[in-house]
Amino acid sequence: MKSEKAEFRVETIASGLENPWALAFLPDGRMLVTERPGRLRIVSKDGKLSTPVEGLPPVAAVGQGGLLDIALAPDFSQSKTIYFTFAEPRGPNGATQPNSTSAASARLVEDKGIAKLENVKIIFRQEPAYPGGFHFGSRIAIARDGSLFITTGERNLKTPAQDLKQDLGKVIHIKADGSIPQDNPFVENKNARPEIWSYGHRNIQGAAIQSGERQAVDRRARHPRAATRSTFPRRARITAGR
Repeated sequence: MKSEKAEFRVETIASGLENPWALAFLPDGRMLVTERPGRLRIVSKDGKLSTPVEGLPPVAAVGQGGLLDIALAPDFSQSKTIYFTFAEPRGPNGATQPNSTSAASARLVEDKGIAKLENVKIIFRQEPAYPGGFHFGSRIAIARDGSLFITTGERNLKTPAQDLKQDLGKVIHIKADGSIPQDNPFVENKNARPEIWSYGHRNIQGAAIQSGERQAVDRRARHPRAATRSTFPRRARITAGR
């Protein structure tokens, strides 16, 4: 496989995963892999799949929703802390509708070949929850100070992305415990949610912090012809308060 500037070799590392969505490398070279239907697996260096990691919260596996991104805390080797995003059921008695993009922290524990999550804590819930199965985002980017940037989709509703009273179509900035950094751009705006870092986005599904700047890739669907659908990645620099 070739691009304009590099040549790539594609190899199958593991098979048998259902809708794998994100991965994070563990210090020993194994991988944590999320499956959108709501399972978290550990993939060994030789491609063997673990049984599903125990202890995940309920996941709304509807449409594009499910278990989404995963990232290791900077001090994972000591703390065993991980972060993950998922479509959370917000309906009565655990119903999957309505739902929202949520983020959680947890401690990954392994004992006698069994992996489980402990101390699971929801550190962000997208407000408000909406029914449907489109545009959940979502990626996690961890800043040098350990704070988290979390991208959310606008749930295919478009206009809420411009509404500062809603978390839809935003880049969210929170501390590792879910509290709000005091230098967030809308902290003192009574007509805005203080966790918002940037707004007006559609469905950001890629994010990275590079050279101290916050950047994201916004995947935007276009329809060149009625019978076909093509999706093009678009790179955009994310600026606080915009």
